[in-house]
Order: sequence, then C-alpha cells, then structure tokens
Amino acid sequence: MKISSFIHFAAFGIKTILLKKRSPIVGTVILTDKCNLSCKHCSVNNITTILHPYAQIKNEMRQLYDIGVRILFFCGGETFLWKDGNHTLKSLVAEAKEMGFLIVNAVTNGTLPIDLPEADLILLSLDGDRSRHNAIRGNTYDTIMENVKNATSDNICFYMAINKINQCAVRDVCIAARDATNVRAVSFNFHTPYPDTRELALSKEEKKQCCEVISAMKQKGFPVFNLQSAFPYIIENKFPTPCHQCVVIENGKISTCGRCVEIPGLCQECGYFFAAEYSLLFRGNLKVAIEMLGTYLKYI
Repeated sequence: MKISSFIHFAAFGIKTILLKKRSPIVGTVILTDKCNLSCKHCSVNNITTILHPYAQIKNEMRQLYDIGVRILFFCGGETFLWKDGNHTLKSLVAEAKEMGFLIVNAVTNGTLPIDLPEADLILLSLDGDRSRHNAIRGNTYDTIMENVKNATSDNICFYMAINKINQCAVRDVCIAARDATNVRAVSFNFHTPYPDTRELALSKEEKKQCCEVISAMKQKGFPVFNLQSAFPYIIENKFPTPCHQCVVIENGKISTCGRCVEIPGLCQECGYFFAAEYSLLFRGNLKVAIEMLGTYLKYI
C-alpha cells in the first residue's frame, strides 16, 4: 500500500470515529448479474443477465468517488463476462485507478482466464477441496486451479463462503492458498441465508468451530486475510449492521452495506466478515484497527 493511501485511510478512520460520521469508504459496482455458473448458495445470479453499459458503469464509479469511496470492488454475476464494445473488466480497473480510487479489486469465480494485473486484489471464489467445491459450483475446481496457475499476476485472494456443505474444508482452502502459485491469501465469509438458501446456514456452534480452525491456521502462518479479533462478534452476530462505510451500486441504485440490506431480518444473520470488521473498526475497536493495519499492509 502506498504511503499516501495509508495516510488517507488513517485520516478517514480517525475522523469517522471521533465525529461518528457515516460516510462510505468502500464501494462495489455490480457490472452484471450474468454468470456462467449456478452455484447452490447464490441467490443473485442470472436474474436479468443484463451487462450494464459502459457509460452507466463509468457514471456509477464517478458517483461513488464523489461521495468519498476510495476502495472499489467490481462484482457480478461473473465480472470477466462483462464487456461493452472495446471496454472490458481490464479497462474498467485501469479507468478506476485513473479516476483516483486508491485500491481497486475485482471478484470472480475463476473459471475464465485471469489476466488482470491492474487490480490490487482479485477475490476468487474457491469453496472447499475439489469434491466440496464441485458439489457447490459444478465441475469447476480443476479449471479454476489451472487458471490460477496461469494467471498473469500474483494478486489473487481465494474467497470462500462457508456453509453446511463445505464447513469441513476450511483447512483445505488455507493449504491451497499457501501452496498455489499467484495466490496471496484466503478470505472467509459465512453463508448469509437469503430466503431460498436458508438450509445452508451454519449454527452458532458450527461458526465457532470454523473460526477455531481459521484461527489455528492463521497462528501457524497460513495467509488468512480475516481479522481474528472480529471472530467473537461474527459468531454471535453482535456487530453493528448495516455497515455505513460500505455501499453497493447496482443499475443506478445505491444500497448501504450490501444488496441484502432490504431483506427483513437478514442483517441480523449477516455472514460477511468484512461488514463486521469495518463496522467494528469505525466504531473505534482498537484490536480490530491494529490487526487490520498489519493485515492490509501485508497483503495489499
């Protein structure tokens, strides 16, 4: 991370905590809901299959920048499917950097060739060992691992949503992150139970057991991006929601925290580790702040 970026984020954090501000710093642009997979835990794919036009995406990026967002994510659907004329995900990331965003990341399922050295991080979904991942996402594990090996940059972070199917494979994904070429780290979430996928949600005891495994792997030196200091709050779902420092824009509509914020009761069952981490950070949790500083300087 550049010193200038660090200074900006530090100043934002201090001002947010002291003045109890609700200004966003993290923003996500949804490029499309079109996806080449139909994963068992996903509730937002292929509803419209629209690839939002470049002019709209650029305008949404500008909207987020103007309200203070400096950490930008491009998300789908599958982001590498997005294009408009000569514009691709690669050109969007480059344009976001030019616009002034300090950190620009993209989320992908990894089934298409990975050529995005312009991004700070590529969050790539890997949901277990081969058998459990394929049970959730179809026969894609080997394709993904081959694409990871052939990626044009080492900016990949595995991204696992832990649910009833793959909860016993946390250790496997940590090992894969350590051993795979071009992978810096692994980041975990718990499954957030949209109404049509509620049966995949973990119990509190299952979440505790998973966090114990993640903590143990982290302590052994495995490259885990999550903050151990936030685990007790995540297990108990006792962190402030929604996270006002995060916003999502989809087809012109801005939502605080995420697209699920309007579903009654879902915030109280949130499984997004980042939402807990940022909520706790910007309410002055010193342990989270110190751990986040070390983690971000190491992996971004």
